[in-house]
This record gives sequence, structure tokens and C-alpha cells, in this order.
Amino acid sequence: MSHDIDKILQDAVDSGAVPNAVAIAADRNGVIYEGAAGPRVAGEDEPVTVDTHFRIMSMTKMVATVAALQQMEKGDLDLDAPVEAYCPEFADVQVLDGWDGDTPRLRAPASQATVKHLITHTSGLAYWFWNADIVRWEAATGVPNVLSGSNVIFGAPMVADPGTRLEYGINTDWLGKVVEAAAGVTLDVAIKEGITGPLGMNETAFLMNGDQRASSVPVHLKGEDGTWAPSEIELNQEPEYWTGGHGLHSTPRDYLKFQRALLGGGEFEGTRILTEATVAAAFQNQIGDLDFPESIPSADAATTFSFNAGPGYKWGYGLLLNTEDVPGKRRAGSGAWAGLLNTHYWVDPTAGITGAIYTQFLPFVPEEAMTMYSDFEKALYASR
Repeated sequence: MSHDIDKILQDAVDSGAVPNAVAIAADRNGVIYEGAAGPRVAGEDEPVTVDTHFRIMSMTKMVATVAALQQMEKGDLDLDAPVEAYCPEFADVQVLDGWDGDTPRLRAPASQATVKHLITHTSGLAYWFWNADIVRWEAATGVPNVLSGSNVIFGAPMVADPGTRLEYGINTDWLGKVVEAAAGVTLDVAIKEGITGPLGMNETAFLMNGDQRASSVPVHLKGEDGTWAPSEIELNQEPEYWTGGHGLHSTPRDYLKFQRALLGGGEFEGTRILTEATVAAAFQNQIGDLDFPESIPSADAATTFSFNAGPGYKWGYGLLLNTEDVPGKRRAGSGAWAGLLNTHYWVDPTAGITGAIYTQFLPFVPEEAMTMYSDFEKALYASR
């Protein structure tokens, strides 16, 4: 197996599909694969490894979601309560209902968004890169996107009434604020005390220290000649809030501890972070008759390609769920998600396997990178 996956990673780098790649996987007994290919920085000699630092972007979301579920288990957070019960300022969020020329037309939402709506991306809040109306709203108002690290992003409107559809967006940033209100500590502290500290995830945090930054993969962009080069793209190192939606960095080996805790029903190496019942609920459909969109068109080509999940996907607590077995790959009821800079993970409770693959570039989900991801997963399952 190792040779097959090693070759998949190396071929993807050699072909120029990705600037570098790291893959890692575990079953319930421990690590079953670790591998890497390519340089940490395109054009240089230092190799990328399982201990290299990556901006994991939206792989942060499940960590923040677990922090919220921990507050629920303590009795300090009611998922069915309105968001404004914890964040009164949420009452000011309106729905973007159209345009009068270049002026956005706003109205009050038809119902109150709940904390569960935030966890399941059904509050109506959106991201610019998958919603053209938010691109237009940001241009019209001069409000930056969520990557700015500025609190001004919390003024962004909904694009649908709460509970009416799944719209992937800034929900988990709001959820981070909810966690802070419920826990009485800032989100970085809640995550360190409740998750990364207990699991021994010492390389996972919102801000990199000097050594971690020196061993991190820069965000790569592909030039017109098809070659990869590092960019100066960076997350705000002095953010005004801790971004539950995208702010963490980690290493493949470190984040695997979190994946293994989910695979273990909330427990990793004798440390429990959630009850088995709560973890089971995270892997169950939490959006009822709503569906995760089969295809989401890109609204910002520099940031992402269109995202084509296909039919039969639901959302749990912080996880994209496939409702049917994927031939040769993950079984029905697996939970997964990804980060905007092309990092992906999945947890398959039925097969007892969790895996992840990392690189660091924009735009998100080009076909050739998704092929590498798929080939890695197929090779992993074929070896079992």
C-alpha cells in the first residue's frame, strides 16, 4: 500500500497538479500510512513532511464545532436557542432580499436563527466565493471578506431565511462568538483547554510561533507557465477575533489526533473530549429534508473552482455526510470536510478508517488535485 500511495503523491507533484503533498491515515489501532512528496516551498530543496505546518482553514470548523458541543454537554449551551441569546448583536443581521440599483435591499429574517443553524450552515449566512450576491454586497459596501480577520465581517447579511436551505458561510465564525459567551473564555482558550491540550495537539493553534512559521508551507499560486511559486498570501496575524471558521494551523500528524478522537467515538488514547452519543449525532443527518447542494458554482475564480459533491449528501454537526457507500472508498455515514487551501480529511466510522491529504495553494478544488485525493483514498481502502 505505502508504495502505491507514495507514487500517487509523487506523480501529482511531478505532473504539476500540486506543489507538494502530504497524506496520512489511521485505523482504530493507530497510524496506517504517512507519506509526503515535493518541496515545502516550490523551487527549493527542503522536503515537505507530516510535521510541516499548514493553514488548515475550514478544517478549523469541526474543532470549533466540538468546542460548542462540549459547552452543550456541560449544560452551558442550548443548540435550539436563538443565536442572539448568546450574541445579542446577531439580532441586527438581516436578509439580503435584492437590489435597488447598486444598493442592497435588506429585510428582517422570517424566523430567528438558532445555534444549531450555525452548526449546520442553515442560518442563511454565506461566503463570498460561493455566493455572487455576497461578492456584490462586499463590493457595494466596501466590507472585506472573512479572511480579513476584522470584526466588520459580522455585519454581513443572510442570503436566505434561517432553516430554509444549506448555504455554506460564516456560520462557524459566529459559532465561535457563541462558544465564547457560553464558556466565558475566548475561543482560543476554549479550544486549547477542551481539545488541543487534552489530545496533545501541541502544534495546533491560531497563530504560528517563529519556528512553526519557518517550517510552514506558503500559499502557492500557479504562474501562466504552469509552474508553482510561493506567494505572500497570509492570514491576519493580529486578528480582531479568533476565527472559528478558518483560523487554525496544524500539522498532518497533529490534526490526525483530532480525527482519531472522532473515529474513537470521542476518545483518543484514553482521553475523552465528547461522549459517544454526541459524536454519533455529529455523524447523523442534522438538516432533515434539506440537502447539501450537488454542485456549488464558483463566484470567485481566483479563490475556488465550482464544488461538485454530487447527490446524496447531508450535513451533521460540522461534517459533510455521504448517505451511500462510495465504491472503493468511504462507507455511508462518513464525515468529511476540507480547507480552502486544498487540505481534506474524512472519518469513516463503519470501516474504522480516517485519512487526510494536504497541500497549500489556490484556487480550491481543481480537478487534478481532487483526483489525487480520490486516488489516495482508493489505494488506502484497496489495501485493507
